[in-house]
Amino acid sequence: MNDEVYSHGHHPSVTAAHATRTVASSAAYLEPFLEAGMDVLDIGCGPGSITAGLADIVAPGTVLGIDSSADVIAQAAEGHADLANVEFRVGNVYDLDAPDESFDVVHAHQLLQHLADPVAALREMRRVVRPGGIVAARDADFGAMTWYPAVDELEEWRELYRDLARGNGGEPDAGRRLPGWATEAGFAVVEVSSSNWVYATPEERNFHAESWAERVLHSAFAEQTLERGIADQQTLERLAAGWRRWARTDDGVFLMPSVEILARD
Repeated sequence: MNDEVYSHGHHPSVTAAHATRTVASSAAYLEPFLEAGMDVLDIGCGPGSITAGLADIVAPGTVLGIDSSADVIAQAAEGHADLANVEFRVGNVYDLDAPDESFDVVHAHQLLQHLADPVAALREMRRVVRPGGIVAARDADFGAMTWYPAVDELEEWRELYRDLARGNGGEPDAGRRLPGWATEAGFAVVEVSSSNWVYATPEERNFHAESWAERVLHSAFAEQTLERGIADQQTLERLAAGWRRWARTDDGVFLMPSVEILARD
């Protein structure tokens, strides 16, 4: 993970969106299985908002959040310094700094889609989970996203993002592949579910569209597409304008589906 290219990067437009994620919005499929006293590993924790929610639920159990970015780990640690049962560290999902069978739950949210070898990552997650424990993962599926009304620039944005992500070694349509990856990683039982984020109110549309307009113009998405010559500045400005035009529609809806797995031996 430390050597791989993250298609989103850690521009404020990215980390601000990630910081709005909660257990309720992003890990509800896992919540019924969490108990006080559990030890949890949260991989790809970003700014730590889900990590903090997990810590509240399992206290006095401990939660370790890891991410490949030292900057975002520093942000997470500062933002959640009040939680005594949480620790944040820089880490590598392919080589976790933990003995075998260290955690009751290993959690990864929107991580596997960015990895060149998600099966190897799942095997490493399986190594550090205790017997009877759970490896939980949730990933979006860009190919299954849909929106209304039709906006040509959003279709172009999706294809550009998918090209970029695959060029970085990732799989933007990861959601549909999670069950197969988990089976290949050796898990005996894989429970599959799905849930959605939906942006339909004026406030939600504006938040989602502004986040992506800023990413298109200023984040690693912009830098990488320009460096590789798969888009020019004029194209990026047009895509950002398309996002903002969609946000102004009175009946706009954006549906972002994710697939979730609970994997056990």
